[in-house]
Amino acid sequence: MRSSKTATDAKLIHLFLDMLAAEQGAGDNTLDAYRRDLTDFSDFLGRKGQNFAGAGTEVLRDYLADLDTRGFKSSSVARRLSAMRHLFRFLLNERIRSDDPAAILSGPKRGRGLPKVLSIADVDRMLTRAKELTLGQNASPQQRLRAMRLYCLLEVLYATGLRVSELVALPLSASRRDISMIVVRGKGNKERLVPLNEASRQAMADYLAAMEALKPENKKNAGSKWLFPSFGESGHLTRQHFARDLKELAAASGLAPRLVSPHVLRHAFASHLLHNGADLRIVQTLLGHTDISTTQIYTHVVEERLKSLVRDLHPLAEK
Repeated sequence: MRSSKTATDAKLIHLFLDMLAAEQGAGDNTLDAYRRDLTDFSDFLGRKGQNFAGAGTEVLRDYLADLDTRGFKSSSVARRLSAMRHLFRFLLNERIRSDDPAAILSGPKRGRGLPKVLSIADVDRMLTRAKELTLGQNASPQQRLRAMRLYCLLEVLYATGLRVSELVALPLSASRRDISMIVVRGKGNKERLVPLNEASRQAMADYLAAMEALKPENKKNAGSKWLFPSFGESGHLTRQHFARDLKELAAASGLAPRLVSPHVLRHAFASHLLHNGADLRIVQTLLGHTDISTTQIYTHVVEERLKSLVRDLHPLAEK
């Protein structure tokens, strides 16, 4: 049976998540992550006979040490600490507490790892294989439609660098043949314009034509407002389903599935743009990063390009 202290914590978590959703426009994935992290923290406090309203700095340190004992990576510990800091700042602002026990805590030191990036040749292999699957001679109409959907998803993702949650939730209106830009609603409910290239527009047109041809068989999806509809609760294809399909495509393309994910393709989009001379601020806008520091994980690409420019073009460079 849960104690009254834990029940109080559950209520505070609920209020905190409501604030994040209402004031900061936090999405479902962000809210779920906070809920998991704070519930684990609350369970730890409950075992110590404490709760959010009365916990001191020392028990917070004990919790961080417990995470380390449980084998959590430094990045995961830092994320839990961030959740605690946000929670206690909220409790202070709401006058539920008169102090902030997390204010003086320091997190684990961690280096920011470079993102996994596929080469241009790797992405070309995946696009080529995905295109081949859409032409399957012995495939049923449904199988061919699924292949065309995957090819469309891949073309749009590599052309735009969308977050996977933004990609699978694209509205049907994004596929209008006469548009060259789509409006994307990203984190914090913020909108941004993202350009589409000819290949992605053609892939959408072909996919929609195939979907139209199968309308009599797909009556459930006939009136869907989504570009990538499904029969699930969300009404559109899930992130997990697309990720699975992508790994299968990677294997069929001769690439290691563990190295391929929607997020890795988003990194490839950004890295390949920068490698070919795009401005970091432009890439920041396209990715929907609020802070340039988030985009700066790609500065190694810019640095390598600058080195090659000096090496190849400087008049005093070695011949």
